[in-house]
Amino acid sequence: MFEKILIANRGEIACRIIRTAKRLGIRTVAVYSDVDIDAMHVAMADEAYHIGPAPAAKSYLIPEFIIDAARQSNCQAIHPGYGFLSENADFADACIKAGFVFIGPPSAAIRDMGSKSAAKRIMEKAVVPIIPGYHGEDQSPELLRESALQIGYPVVIKAIAGGGGKGMRVVREETGFFDALAAARREALASFNNDHVILEKYLTGPRHIEIQIFADSLGNIIHLFERDCSIQRRHQKVIEEAPASGINDELRAKIGAAAVAAARAIGYVGAGTVEFLLDEDGSFYFMEMNTRLQVEHPVTEMITGQDLVEWQLLVAAGEELPCRQEELTIRGHAIEARIYAEDPFRDFLPFTGDLIHLRTPQESAHIRIDTGVRQGDEVSIHYDPMIAKLIVWDIDRAGALRWLKIALADYQIAGVTTNLEFLSAVAVHPSFTTGDINTGFIETHKSLFLEPKPASDHVLALACLEALLRRTDDAKQAAYASFDPWSPWHLTTGWQMNSDNSHILTFLDGDLTVSITVHYRPDGYLLELPEGSLFVHGTLDNNGDMLAEIGGARIKATIVRQFNDLTILTHGSSHKLTLYDPMANVGEHEEECGQLTAPMPGNILAVLVETDVLVKRGTPLIIMEAMKMEHTITAPMDGMVTEFYFSVGAVVNEDTVLLAFIAEEDDNNEK
Repeated sequence: MFEKILIANRGEIACRIIRTAKRLGIRTVAVYSDVDIDAMHVAMADEAYHIGPAPAAKSYLIPEFIIDAARQSNCQAIHPGYGFLSENADFADACIKAGFVFIGPPSAAIRDMGSKSAAKRIMEKAVVPIIPGYHGEDQSPELLRESALQIGYPVVIKAIAGGGGKGMRVVREETGFFDALAAARREALASFNNDHVILEKYLTGPRHIEIQIFADSLGNIIHLFERDCSIQRRHQKVIEEAPASGINDELRAKIGAAAVAAARAIGYVGAGTVEFLLDEDGSFYFMEMNTRLQVEHPVTEMITGQDLVEWQLLVAAGEELPCRQEELTIRGHAIEARIYAEDPFRDFLPFTGDLIHLRTPQESAHIRIDTGVRQGDEVSIHYDPMIAKLIVWDIDRAGALRWLKIALADYQIAGVTTNLEFLSAVAVHPSFTTGDINTGFIETHKSLFLEPKPASDHVLALACLEALLRRTDDAKQAAYASFDPWSPWHLTTGWQMNSDNSHILTFLDGDLTVSITVHYRPDGYLLELPEGSLFVHGTLDNNGDMLAEIGGARIKATIVRQFNDLTILTHGSSHKLTLYDPMANVGEHEEECGQLTAPMPGNILAVLVETDVLVKRGTPLIIMEAMKMEHTITAPMDGMVTEFYFSVGAVVNEDTVLLAFIAEEDDNNEK
């Protein structure tokens, strides 16, 4: 076994590998970019080496920098993790040429499966079912359009390289084909430096089923059963589970055998995942093979009791697989939910910012958390916005679902917008709980996207109580430090000269302004709330944890304050309010009319129109990219751009004004 390995990755991925290496007594080496100097994976590793600036293209994606760090550390092997260089055949070759063991499959297998078109041809020869499509070398737009017509709409355009939904577009009718092709190619070129695509028939209601396979250098190949990864947004997985519900032993054996045949056809060694689409009639089709460990591998570990990173290390060291196929059994059910810094109500736009409050559920035999961040860390513009993976297990799916709901309710994050409440909505949806799912689940069930409601009276009461208790504490401290601690001006009972003992607290709730009259009582406060009056009292500790009694009901909550912004976390929900201070708003003004702002922090990828040229409402104006996602800024109405404030390649923050736009009617009026 190795004595020291380098992990050519960051964040949750690197932390996951380090945990297993430490358990096995293997020393670990981390690499880091400028912004990752204080990252969790750097702190966990035994050694760490700087490899460049923050953008991955200038650090984590440069093989020479990784190999140079490996030389400096005198390690024996390099683990690529998943993502970044993990499926880069040239990197695998470079590691071996430099004298390091590459903890992954042979470079030839990576090349074969890295090209979706080549992979389809190999699978066809191996008698693995494939989806009808075009996998040729001719990439002329006209030929591709003709091929799409022959396949029949809807079709899906896929980049031959990479994965994770990048360079992928679904086209439902011919009129949108060329625009979708251009977008897929542009995204593929930016992500994988390769804009070659294939076309496939788009199955409208399939399930995404994948098989975890493992092979050693001695010719042994096995599978570790299936995972259902159908819950996706933008073709990227959100919730995964193992085993897949509704899959009988006969179908499981057939898909498993097909996955093993796929691995054998390319002389595979190491961990891999063979992905299939399962149609409603029970037919399944090879989609692609990921020549690495997958993000969702923990659900397989939970139902088999195996550590797949340990298996990777054993196989890379030349040892035999720890188990035979017949020795593996499925025990219980596991579900993984990916927690992202993103806004589901704004098309899952990624968010950046500091994790000013982070509290996770208690880990146990039923709850596991894989993460690479801590409270106070930043979710950066430069990398994937995933905060953590929440994995739950029980003896059956119903039990696992129960733990999922409990754990999501106990997960607290403040400082960035997250998908926690969206995940909770999925977890309780009747179709999900019954296993009636497919890859269109999120798009189909619009009820998952109900607009956030205004703060309830209970949330407002908690916010009021936090403000009042904090003021009481501040007043006590001021009295203690003053020359006259007994002055009536230090009283915290609402005392006012020649006036009733009441006060008004005003909160901003999105676009709403809510004013609440507070009447001070000896043992608490009477609040005049939008739905009626409630008596409240409670306690607040230094961590923001509150035990409150509101209208006779006892409530536990956590309230995170950043200046005058309050995040109220209770019963698995999160609500943001701002305590209104009139003096703090003096001099503020509305954003000038006719200016379009960035909906997220990111890079300007393309400027699509000329200035002073009339465009129609909905015309794409600018394409931005951040954290593996493209977003198009479109014309809000008929009119023209009078000025662009940034050029291609510029990095902008959220809400930065990007351009000046004038409506057509305004222009006519000026004339």
